[in-house]
Amino acid sequence: MTLLRLTAALGFALGATLATPALAQKKYDTGATDTEIKVGQTIPLSGPASAYGSIGKVQAAYIRMINEQGGINGRKINLIQYDDAYSPPKTVEQVRKLVESDEVLTTFQIIGTPPNAAVQKYLNDKKVPQLLASTGATRFTDPKNFPWTIAFNPNYQSEAHIYARYILENHPNAKIAILYQNDDLGKDYVKGLKDGLGAKANMIVAEASYELSDPTVDSQMVTLKSSGADLFYNITTPKFGAQAIKKAAELGWKPVHILDINATPVSQTLVPAGLENAKGIISVNYGKDPLDPQWNDDEGMKRYKAFMAKWAPAEDANSGIATYGYSTAALLVQILKQCGDDLTRANIMKQATNIQNYVADLALPGMSISTEPNDWRINKQFQMMKFDGQRWVLFGPILTDEYKTN
Repeated sequence: MTLLRLTAALGFALGATLATPALAQKKYDTGATDTEIKVGQTIPLSGPASAYGSIGKVQAAYIRMINEQGGINGRKINLIQYDDAYSPPKTVEQVRKLVESDEVLTTFQIIGTPPNAAVQKYLNDKKVPQLLASTGATRFTDPKNFPWTIAFNPNYQSEAHIYARYILENHPNAKIAILYQNDDLGKDYVKGLKDGLGAKANMIVAEASYELSDPTVDSQMVTLKSSGADLFYNITTPKFGAQAIKKAAELGWKPVHILDINATPVSQTLVPAGLENAKGIISVNYGKDPLDPQWNDDEGMKRYKAFMAKWAPAEDANSGIATYGYSTAALLVQILKQCGDDLTRANIMKQATNIQNYVADLALPGMSISTEPNDWRINKQFQMMKFDGQRWVLFGPILTDEYKTN
């Protein structure tokens, strides 16, 4: 998702030269000047979700590359990042610092559902974009109540609808056990599955939740296994996802195993869990996997790998965390390009909600990004995948969920 294929906003330069003084064409809010665009972010470099810290590292590397190439419409991006340890109180503190002290034009990719929830009202009250929030919880796609928030991740309920469809078609008599994170992330996934199952929601025979502060989910896994379930719906982030997979193997429990997309990174989840233990797990994706040989000659994948080798050599280029960081940074650049010389917070939101058929470097064939005023979902297409013990293998058609938030 770099070296973008869309050409929106290329007419700005010509328009400026033909109009009266170019300066008259420029509009700035706090955080933007003729030479700089200040962007702020919190990332978990420590704490229970520290595996996601690499997202921010890859994003920072991408911004360095863009700045080296001349920036956006002649302006360099000043990406200011703070560690919030995936702790909502720390997120509040750091985001206030970004807005009130650093005076950023916009936030970008605040990572995690609990951190984003903690600052959503504050950012909307301040009318500062909560741009491409790293979460798929439904509350972050609610333009009526939160017009300054737009999420990047696929809607968790939409993703869960895909799983429900898969279960009904392939395992209609399954007994389902659910492990979920006790916050908006987990609850959204549970609701989405129940809504998708409809009248067959009674297939769910057990549910267990965990807190981010819990050291392990071992006791929850023992409880779920004892329910007699033969299908396990694992709604976790990498640390707890790895624990759940490993514990299931230790218990000799071998249900059909569905894992949410947040916990699918091979290096951060499946390797710690034991690759053999993870064999057969099912999930979804919307991007190309660097480990999949079918993309070896793909131009977008070549650009991604060249970027990683030059700009982020210390990060794992085969990780879904790295591809996510690359993809989100590229979309930020696209939105800022579309803004042209109108670098106001209102225009950032306008451009983010008017993306037209943007085809990212790492998008699966047939997938593109389009947003519109009545549908702010960035990613709403999926393909099923299964882990073969070494890598994720795609199967089935491209699936689109028609779920829309209000």
